[in-house]
Amino acid sequence: MPGIEGFTPLRSPLFFTEETGDLARCGLCPRCCVIQSGSFGACGVRGNKNGKGFIPFYGLVSALALDPVEKKPLYHFRPGSSILSVGFTGCNLRCPFCQNWHISQNAGASGRMMKSGDVISAALRENSASIAYTYSEPLIHAEYLLDCMSKVRTQGIANVLVTNGCIASEAAHEILRLTDAANIDLKCFSADTYAKVLGGDLNTVLEFIRLACSMGVHVEVTTLVVPGLNDSEGELDACTDFIAGLCGGSGMPEIPWHLSAYHPDYRWNAPPTEPALLLRTAQRAREKIRFVYTGNITSGENNTHCCKCGALLVRRRGYHVETAGLAAAAAGEKKYRCVGCGGQTSIVM
Repeated sequence: MPGIEGFTPLRSPLFFTEETGDLARCGLCPRCCVIQSGSFGACGVRGNKNGKGFIPFYGLVSALALDPVEKKPLYHFRPGSSILSVGFTGCNLRCPFCQNWHISQNAGASGRMMKSGDVISAALRENSASIAYTYSEPLIHAEYLLDCMSKVRTQGIANVLVTNGCIASEAAHEILRLTDAANIDLKCFSADTYAKVLGGDLNTVLEFIRLACSMGVHVEVTTLVVPGLNDSEGELDACTDFIAGLCGGSGMPEIPWHLSAYHPDYRWNAPPTEPALLLRTAQRAREKIRFVYTGNITSGENNTHCCKCGALLVRRRGYHVETAGLAAAAAGEKKYRCVGCGGQTSIVM
């Protein structure tokens, strides 16, 4: 990775304040890094050049691919569709079990520069009606997101975030107003683990999830169940209770929760998550949350049924998806209806 002097800025940064002594403070996330000139903050991509905030990785895309939307994972947003996935580099967390550490913990990973127009052209070329900002943490590239997502909206293309949700309120509001759907990591329910092991802040993530729901973003939540970190019954039940509370007491929540199995990677060598643990947790959580899915295991029921009549809406076998149970919504509606009973589902068109 070249020194900071070797970069040419492509855009003025946001969310920085200048400090005395040629220092710059980044207020994008709870870390609030105070950065010396010539250096980067903890995320590896937001820096200080001559006492001013500096974002030399603006527009650097580490990966561009057409994925099944279920891979994000999103199960209740345009099921069976393909989504153009745009990857970045760097991350403001330091999860020792990261499954994408090659790019999240390596801001100097190879990539190509893409303007927002290039991303839109790629989506149109692939006939993709949605774009996901994913793979590494997109929120640390807030300026690029704001520019790209604004232009994407003008083309009638949906914006999707796949994120750790660890970002300050001001930036969160600006980005979420341009977001159609989000899969947000709830990595654990321990403030101590977030702070000391992951380098994040639990309350910030919880507020981000609440804010996304309140702003009308379609939200799904993912928890990677990691042995020795967050796999106790008490902690997983705490996650369940938080998600259950997002409905505000108006009924059983319809926010999907994805429980994913961990496998050894990066700096965490515990054995893989036992499938039986995921299945038990999912069964227990369904007493409070209507839709709970398991990932990275071969067993488990991941179909979606109508909550009114019980009819099969979506059948899933890996990334093979059948949507015969979904009927198009009436004009002006955004959610599918059930073929069986005609009732509105929680699945977004």
